[in-house]
Amino acid sequence: MPATTTQAITASRQRVVLMHRMPRHLRLFAAGVATLAATAVIAAPARTAHVEAELVSAQTALVPGSPSTLALRLKMDRGWHTYWRNPGDSGLPTTIAWKLPAGLSAGPIEWPAPRALPVGPLVNYGYTDEVLLLTEIAVAPDVAGTSANLAARVDWLVCKDVCIPEGADLTLALPVAKSESPDARWSGPIEAARAALPQPLEGWDVAATGRGAEVEVTLHPRAPTDLGQVHFFPYSEGKIEASGRQTLTRSGSTMTLMLPVASQRVGEFARVAGVLTASKGFDGHDAAAIDVPLAGAVVAGAPPAGAANAGTALPIVDDANRVSFGVALLFALLGGALLNLMPCVFPVLSLKVLGFASHGGGTAGMRSHGLAFAGGVIVSFVALAVLLIALRAAGQQLGWGFQLQSPAIIVGLAILFFVLALNLSGVFELGQLLPSAVSTWSARSSYVNDALSGLVAVVVASPCSAPFMGAALGYALAQNNVSTLAIFTVLGIGMALPYLALAFFPAWRSKLPKPGPWMMRLRQLLAFPLYGTVIWLAWVLSMQLDNDAVARLLAVLLLIAFALWAWQTMRSGGARSWGVAAAVGFAAAAVAGWPVMAAVTSDNPPAPKAIAAEKGPWQDFTPERVRELTGAGRAVFVDFTAAWCVTCQVNKIALNSDTVRAAFAQKNVALLRADWTRRDPVIGQALASLGRNGIPVYVLYRPGREPLLLPEVLQKSTITDALATL
Repeated sequence: MPATTTQAITASRQRVVLMHRMPRHLRLFAAGVATLAATAVIAAPARTAHVEAELVSAQTALVPGSPSTLALRLKMDRGWHTYWRNPGDSGLPTTIAWKLPAGLSAGPIEWPAPRALPVGPLVNYGYTDEVLLLTEIAVAPDVAGTSANLAARVDWLVCKDVCIPEGADLTLALPVAKSESPDARWSGPIEAARAALPQPLEGWDVAATGRGAEVEVTLHPRAPTDLGQVHFFPYSEGKIEASGRQTLTRSGSTMTLMLPVASQRVGEFARVAGVLTASKGFDGHDAAAIDVPLAGAVVAGAPPAGAANAGTALPIVDDANRVSFGVALLFALLGGALLNLMPCVFPVLSLKVLGFASHGGGTAGMRSHGLAFAGGVIVSFVALAVLLIALRAAGQQLGWGFQLQSPAIIVGLAILFFVLALNLSGVFELGQLLPSAVSTWSARSSYVNDALSGLVAVVVASPCSAPFMGAALGYALAQNNVSTLAIFTVLGIGMALPYLALAFFPAWRSKLPKPGPWMMRLRQLLAFPLYGTVIWLAWVLSMQLDNDAVARLLAVLLLIAFALWAWQTMRSGGARSWGVAAAVGFAAAAVAGWPVMAAVTSDNPPAPKAIAAEKGPWQDFTPERVRELTGAGRAVFVDFTAAWCVTCQVNKIALNSDTVRAAFAQKNVALLRADWTRRDPVIGQALASLGRNGIPVYVLYRPGREPLLLPEVLQKSTITDALATL
C-alpha cells in the first residue's frame, strides 16, 4: 500500500477517536471539514501557466452497477479561452485520455454549449472563465476493492494573443461503496452543468435544405415563441463557415436560419448537426441540439472578407501573398519551359522531335505546325484551369494534376500510349488502320494532329510540377479568374517555347540530323519510352485500385494489340476474316476492361493502396497527427506525394539516403506521408493552407514557428540544411 494511503487511513482513525469525545454539533462540523480536507488532498488541482485543472465528482463514492458522473474542471485566466469539440476557424478541442481500473469505463465528453469568440477576422468556438466538461463513468456490478484511483491525461490549447498547448496528468481517488451521497462541493455545479447541456427540440419540426452556398434551416416550434438572437455551432469542421454571417428571419411562428457553407469543404455534407443557442432560450434551455438530414444541394461558399484560409486545420504559409503578379508570371513561364524536362513528358517530346526531323530543313509550313502545337498546349492549359476553377467552386477539393487522380483517365492514357507505341513499332500503320476518308482528312488536317499532340502533352505533363511552378500555381488559384487564366496561359506558352523556337529559327533545326534510313530505327526506338510509360501507368493504377485492376488492364492491352494486328493484316491484303477477328478482339477488350471502369464509377470503389505501405519510419498524414506531434514539441516532416508524380518518386532517392535518415533520427523528427494518388479533400485542404495546389510538396513543421517549405526537387543538403534550423 502506498505511504500516502497508509497515512490517510491512520489520520482517519485518529479523527474517529477524537470525534467520539466531542459534542454532537462539533462532531458534525469536524466531519464536514475533514471531508473537504480529504478531498483536497486526494484531488488537488493542477496549475499550468494559464489554466487550473482538476477532476471532480458529483458523488462521494463509486457504487457497483451504478453510473457516476465526473467532470473535468478548467478555470482559465482572465482573457484566455479553451475550445469546444469543433474549435471553429482555428484552435484544438480539449482531449481526455482516461486510465481507469478494471471494471470502469468512460463515455465521451458531454460538451456544454460554446460561445462564439471573435479573433480578428476569425471566429472560434470555446469557453472563457470556467467550464465543467462532464463524463459518465460506467461502474461494473463486480468491481472489486474498496477504492479506485481514476487517472486521465488531459490536453488543451489555451489562447489569448498567442496560443499555448498545455496539459496535465490528473487523478481522483474515490471509495467503492454500497451507497453514495452527493459531493458537498461539486454535486451542485455538476448538476447545473448537466441541466445546461443542449437538449433535443422535442415537439419542434426542424428541416435543413441546401441552397447553393447557403443552408436553410427552418424551425417550427410547437407554440409561438421568441428566441431572441440565435447562433448555430456545427459539430463538425468543414461544413458551416465559422466566421460567416448567420441570419434569422421570421414568418408567423416559423423561423428560418440561413447558414453559410464552408469555403473549404471537408467530407460528405449529408446532415446538419450541431448546437443552437438562443438569447431567450428554448423552453427553459439556453441551448438545443439538432441533427437533421440535408436536402437539396450545396456548393463551397466564398471565404468571408479578410478570412481567407481561416478554416484550415494547419498553420498557414501565405506564399500567395508574398508573390507579386509579375513574379508569378515569370515563375509560370520558367516552370512551363522546365516541364519539357520532366520524365512523364518525354514520350510526347520524343514524338515531336521525330516530327521535326522528318521535315528536314525548314519548310514554310514548319511555323504553322509549331503554332498549331503551341495552340494545343496553351488551349489545353486554359481548359484545365477553367475546369479546375469550376470544380473547386462547386466544393471539390482538387489540385493541379487532379486528372491523374482518376483511375479511368489512367486506364485511358495507358491504352493511348500503348497504341502509339505499337504504331511506332510497326505493328500497324495509322493510315491503313483508318478508313480511307478519315485517313485522307487526317493527312489534310495535320495541324489538328499537332494541336491534339499538344493536348496529350499537357494532360501527362501537368502532374509533374517543376521548380518555380508551385508558388505560381498557388498564387494563381488564390486570385481572381482573370489573373488565374493569365498565369495558366503563360504556363502553356512556357511549355510550348522550345517547339516554337525550333519552328521559327531554321538555324536551330539545322542542328537536327538529316532525314534518312536512321529515322525508321529512331521511330522504333522511341516506342520503348512509350512502353515504359504504360508500365508506370499500370503501377499507378495498382496504387489507386488493386492488382486485379492491373491484370485486367494488361488483358485489355493484349487484346487491343491482337485486334490492331488483325486489322492491319486484313488491310494489307489478308482475308476479311481477319477483320472479324479484329472486331472480336476489340469487343473482348471492352468486356475485360468493364469491371475496372465499373469499380471506378461505383459509389463504393475499392480502397486505394497507400504509398505509405512501404512505411518504415513513415506514418500516415492527418492534420490532427501534425497538431498532436507539434503540440508535444516535436518537429514534423510531411511528404505530399502520389504514385503518378514522377518527380516525387525521384525525390525518394534523397529522402531515403542514409545521410538524411540519420539527420531525421538525430533531430527526432516525425515523418508523415500524405498520399494523394486518389482524391483526398483533407490533403487538398492541407496543400491549400500551404499555398500549394500540386505536388510534390515538402514541409517541415516546427513547433511554435512558421512551417518551412522545401524546394520541389530535393537534394540531401537541402533537407539537412532545413533540419539545421530546428
